[in-house]
Amino acid sequence: MKIKICGIRDLETALLCEKLGADALGYIFYNNSKRFVSAEKCQYINSKLSPFTLKVGVFVNSSVEEINRIAKLTKINLAQLHLHNDYSNINKLDIPHLRVYRVNDDFDYETVHPDHISLLDYFDNISFGGSGVSWDWNRIPNKLRSKIIIAGGISKENIENIFIRIRPYGIDLSSSLEDQIGNKSKDKIISFFNTVNQLRSYKC
Repeated sequence: MKIKICGIRDLETALLCEKLGADALGYIFYNNSKRFVSAEKCQYINSKLSPFTLKVGVFVNSSVEEINRIAKLTKINLAQLHLHNDYSNINKLDIPHLRVYRVNDDFDYETVHPDHISLLDYFDNISFGGSGVSWDWNRIPNKLRSKIIIAGGISKENIENIFIRIRPYGIDLSSSLEDQIGNKSKDKIISFFNTVNQLRSYKC
Protein backbone atom coordinates (compact mmCIF):
# COMPACT_ATOMS: atom_id res chain seq x y z
CA MET A 1 0.00 0.00 0.00
CA LYS A 2 1.43 3.33 -1.11
CA ILE A 3 1.62 6.26 1.32
CA LYS A 4 1.22 9.88 0.23
CA ILE A 5 1.70 12.71 2.71
CA CYS A 6 0.00 15.87 1.51
CA GLY A 7 0.32 19.52 2.47
CA ILE A 8 4.13 19.59 2.49
CA ARG A 9 5.39 23.13 3.10
CA ASP A 10 8.95 22.81 4.39
CA LEU A 11 12.11 20.83 3.68
CA GLU A 12 12.45 19.33 7.16
CA THR A 13 9.03 17.69 6.97
CA ALA A 14 9.63 16.47 3.42
CA LEU A 15 12.97 14.87 4.32
CA LEU A 16 11.48 13.23 7.42
CA CYS A 17 8.55 11.72 5.50
CA GLU A 18 10.89 10.52 2.77
CA LYS A 19 13.27 8.94 5.29
CA LEU A 20 10.46 7.14 7.12
CA GLY A 21 9.00 5.59 3.97
CA ALA A 22 6.57 7.94 2.24
CA ASP A 23 6.12 6.96 -1.40
CA ALA A 24 4.78 10.37 -2.44
CA LEU A 25 4.69 13.94 -1.17
CA GLY A 26 1.93 16.38 -2.06
CA TYR A 27 2.16 20.14 -2.58
CA ILE A 28 -1.01 22.24 -2.64
CA PHE A 29 -1.07 24.99 -5.28
CA TYR A 30 -4.59 26.17 -4.42
CA ASN A 31 -4.32 29.75 -3.19
CA ASN A 32 -7.30 29.51 -0.82
CA SER A 33 -5.84 26.56 1.08
CA LYS A 34 -4.13 27.08 4.43
CA ARG A 35 -1.65 24.46 3.23
CA PHE A 36 -0.75 26.44 0.12
CA VAL A 37 2.90 26.43 -0.91
CA SER A 38 4.49 28.59 -3.58
CA ALA A 39 5.97 27.03 -6.69
CA GLU A 40 9.34 28.54 -5.79
CA LYS A 41 9.33 26.92 -2.33
CA CYS A 42 8.28 23.61 -3.83
CA GLN A 43 11.09 23.84 -6.36
CA TYR A 44 13.61 24.28 -3.54
CA ILE A 45 12.24 21.37 -1.51
CA ASN A 46 12.15 19.01 -4.49
CA SER A 47 15.74 19.85 -5.39
CA LYS A 48 16.80 18.27 -2.08
CA LEU A 49 14.76 15.07 -2.35
CA SER A 50 15.46 11.68 -3.84
CA PRO A 51 14.50 11.27 -7.50
CA PHE A 52 12.69 8.09 -6.47
CA THR A 53 10.16 9.98 -4.32
CA LEU A 54 7.00 10.88 -6.24
CA LYS A 55 6.24 14.62 -6.12
CA VAL A 56 2.56 15.45 -6.56
CA GLY A 57 1.04 18.86 -7.29
CA VAL A 58 -2.51 19.39 -6.06
CA PHE A 59 -4.61 21.67 -8.28
CA VAL A 60 -8.19 22.97 -8.02
CA ASN A 61 -9.70 24.08 -11.33
CA SER A 62 -6.31 25.15 -12.68
CA SER A 63 -5.79 25.53 -16.41
CA VAL A 64 -3.60 23.10 -18.30
CA GLU A 65 -1.24 25.98 -19.03
CA GLU A 66 -0.87 26.83 -15.34
CA ILE A 67 -0.29 23.20 -14.37
CA ASN A 68 2.38 22.82 -17.06
CA ARG A 69 4.09 26.03 -15.95
CA ILE A 70 4.28 24.89 -12.32
CA ALA A 71 5.32 21.36 -13.29
CA LYS A 72 8.22 22.69 -15.35
CA LEU A 73 9.43 24.93 -12.52
CA THR A 74 8.98 22.55 -9.59
CA LYS A 75 9.74 19.20 -11.26
CA ILE A 76 6.61 17.58 -9.85
CA ASN A 77 5.85 14.18 -11.40
CA LEU A 78 2.07 14.04 -11.14
CA ALA A 79 -0.88 16.46 -11.16
CA GLN A 80 -3.71 15.68 -8.72
CA LEU A 81 -6.83 17.30 -10.18
CA HIS A 82 -9.75 18.50 -8.05
CA LEU A 83 -12.85 19.74 -9.91
CA HIS A 84 -11.03 19.94 -13.20
CA ASN A 85 -13.72 21.03 -15.63
CA ASP A 86 -11.98 20.64 -18.98
CA TYR A 87 -10.96 17.01 -19.36
CA SER A 88 -11.17 17.42 -23.13
CA ASN A 89 -7.89 19.32 -22.87
CA ILE A 90 -6.20 16.92 -20.48
CA ASN A 91 -4.01 15.30 -23.14
CA LYS A 92 -2.06 18.57 -23.30
CA LEU A 93 -0.68 18.10 -19.80
CA ASP A 94 3.08 17.57 -19.77
CA ILE A 95 2.88 15.17 -16.82
CA PRO A 96 0.52 12.33 -15.84
CA HIS A 97 -2.58 13.21 -13.82
CA LEU A 98 -4.57 11.69 -10.98
CA ARG A 99 -8.31 12.33 -10.99
CA VAL A 100 -10.06 13.01 -7.68
CA TYR A 101 -13.64 11.92 -6.98
CA ARG A 102 -15.50 13.50 -4.04
CA VAL A 103 -17.56 10.87 -2.23
CA ASN A 104 -20.85 11.26 -0.39
CA ASP A 105 -23.68 8.87 0.47
CA ASP A 106 -25.09 9.11 -3.06
CA PHE A 107 -21.80 8.64 -4.88
CA ASP A 108 -21.98 6.33 -7.90
CA TYR A 109 -18.86 4.14 -7.97
CA GLU A 110 -19.64 3.18 -11.55
CA THR A 111 -18.34 6.62 -12.56
CA VAL A 112 -14.83 5.63 -11.44
CA HIS A 113 -12.69 4.26 -14.27
CA PRO A 114 -11.81 0.66 -13.27
CA ASP A 115 -8.45 0.64 -15.06
CA HIS A 116 -7.04 3.98 -13.85
CA ILE A 117 -5.55 4.89 -10.50
CA SER A 118 -7.98 7.38 -8.91
CA LEU A 119 -8.28 9.17 -5.58
CA LEU A 120 -11.49 9.11 -3.55
CA ASP A 121 -11.97 11.82 -0.94
CA TYR A 122 -14.78 12.98 1.33
CA PHE A 123 -17.24 15.43 -0.24
CA ASP A 124 -17.05 18.76 1.57
CA ASN A 125 -18.99 21.81 0.43
CA ILE A 126 -16.36 24.12 1.91
CA SER A 127 -12.96 22.57 1.31
CA PHE A 128 -11.32 20.42 -1.38
CA GLY A 129 -9.55 17.80 0.72
CA GLY A 130 -7.72 18.08 4.00
CA SER A 131 -10.93 18.14 6.03
CA GLY A 132 -9.91 15.20 8.20
CA VAL A 133 -13.40 13.69 7.83
CA SER A 134 -13.63 9.97 7.17
CA TRP A 135 -16.30 8.16 5.16
CA ASP A 136 -17.47 4.57 4.64
CA TRP A 137 -14.54 2.99 2.84
CA ASN A 138 -16.29 -0.40 3.02
CA ARG A 139 -18.60 0.78 0.25
CA ILE A 140 -15.75 0.84 -2.27
CA PRO A 141 -16.37 -2.10 -4.63
CA ASN A 142 -13.77 -4.84 -4.36
CA LYS A 143 -13.06 -4.60 -8.09
CA LEU A 144 -11.86 -1.00 -7.63
CA ARG A 145 -9.81 -1.23 -4.46
CA SER A 146 -6.51 -2.17 -6.08
CA LYS A 147 -6.76 1.02 -8.18
CA ILE A 148 -7.98 3.40 -5.48
CA ILE A 149 -6.16 5.87 -3.26
CA ILE A 150 -8.34 6.87 -0.32
CA ALA A 151 -8.24 10.15 1.57
CA GLY A 152 -10.25 11.68 4.39
CA GLY A 153 -9.88 11.01 8.10
CA ILE A 154 -6.98 8.56 7.82
CA SER A 155 -4.85 8.34 10.96
CA LYS A 156 -2.69 6.09 13.10
CA GLU A 157 -5.86 4.89 14.83
CA ASN A 158 -7.53 3.43 11.73
CA ILE A 159 -4.60 2.57 9.47
CA GLU A 160 -4.53 -1.08 10.56
CA ASN A 161 -8.16 -1.55 9.53
CA ILE A 162 -7.47 0.10 6.18
CA PHE A 163 -4.34 -1.94 5.61
CA ILE A 164 -5.92 -5.30 6.47
CA ARG A 165 -9.58 -4.96 5.43
CA ILE A 166 -9.83 -2.30 2.73
CA ARG A 167 -6.43 -2.88 1.09
CA PRO A 168 -6.47 0.05 -1.32
CA TYR A 169 -3.70 0.86 -3.76
CA GLY A 170 -2.72 3.74 -1.51
CA ILE A 171 -3.71 6.29 1.12
CA ASP A 172 -3.38 10.07 1.23
CA LEU A 173 -3.29 11.93 4.53
CA SER A 174 -2.49 15.35 5.91
CA SER A 175 -4.53 16.80 8.78
CA SER A 176 -4.04 13.89 11.22
CA LEU A 177 -0.29 14.59 11.13
CA GLU A 178 -0.63 18.26 12.05
CA ASP A 179 -0.46 20.22 15.30
CA GLN A 180 -2.48 22.94 13.60
CA ILE A 181 -3.67 23.44 10.03
CA GLY A 182 -0.69 23.67 7.73
CA ASN A 183 1.92 22.72 10.32
CA LYS A 184 3.01 19.10 10.43
CA SER A 185 4.04 17.50 13.74
CA LYS A 186 7.34 15.61 13.73
CA ASP A 187 6.14 13.38 16.57
CA LYS A 188 2.86 12.52 14.84
CA ILE A 189 4.66 11.71 11.59
CA ILE A 190 7.13 9.43 13.34
CA SER A 191 4.38 7.69 15.33
CA PHE A 192 2.27 7.15 12.19
CA PHE A 193 5.13 5.66 10.19
CA ASN A 194 6.15 3.42 13.08
CA THR A 195 2.68 1.87 12.87
CA VAL A 196 2.63 1.73 9.06
CA ASN A 197 6.07 0.18 8.78
CA GLN A 198 5.16 -2.50 11.34
CA LEU A 199 2.15 -3.39 9.20
CA ARG A 200 4.32 -3.43 6.08
CA SER A 201 6.83 -5.75 7.77
CA TYR A 202 4.07 -8.16 8.85
CA LYS A 203 2.88 -8.44 5.27
CA CYS A 204 6.38 -9.32 4.13
